[in-house]
Amino acid sequence: LLGLHVFGIAFALEVSVGKTNTVMALNNSNVLLPCTFTTCIGFTDLVFTWHFNSTEMIYQGKIKSKASEPLLVGRNPRVEFVGSTTGKDNNISIVLKNVEFSDAGKYTCHVRNPKEKNAEHNATIFLTVVQKMVETDNTVTLIIVGVVGGLIGLLILFMLIKRVVLFIIKKTQDGKKECLVSSSGNDNTENGLAGSKAEQKAPPKA
Repeated sequence: LLGLHVFGIAFALEVSVGKTNTVMALNNSNVLLPCTFTTCIGFTDLVFTWHFNSTEMIYQGKIKSKASEPLLVGRNPRVEFVGSTTGKDNNISIVLKNVEFSDAGKYTCHVRNPKEKNAEHNATIFLTVVQKMVETDNTVTLIIVGVVGGLIGLLILFMLIKRVVLFIIKKTQDGKKECLVSSSGNDNTENGLAGSKAEQKAPPKA
């Protein structure tokens, strides 16, 4: 019984919309809604549908076998099939044309394979429609993250250097008791130099 269960998992139908399940599109533009499926035992008369907000069917296709491209069963006039099922990937992606603000929402790609006892699986993608793309936000964020990361890195490096310098000075002090006064004077200078680059560049005029 356990063997049959594992066998069932190995041949399960899987549907994917890629690494991210969110898409952003400009108003009045065309947008790609990606979807692919995989099955280990192949398929016959496989049916796939795209739904908008779980209720409105915007595309339906049927694929006789791996050797044939999908046949159109029904679609919204603004939806175009752009995938291919005879290639390496079973791509059943669509393009939504002339996107409007009312098109924003949830798009679900359903796949049903009769060869797997009509197993049906789906994947969901969320569409956001905007008036204009703002690319600077990401750039500014990356710059901020980079600068903060760099500062943290420098701070850690400074702390490590300071610890090593203090360790060396302590060892020097322990080894040369007679140089305690001059070493003590050097300590203050060293700490001052390590703590502030401004002091290093501009020593006191007195």
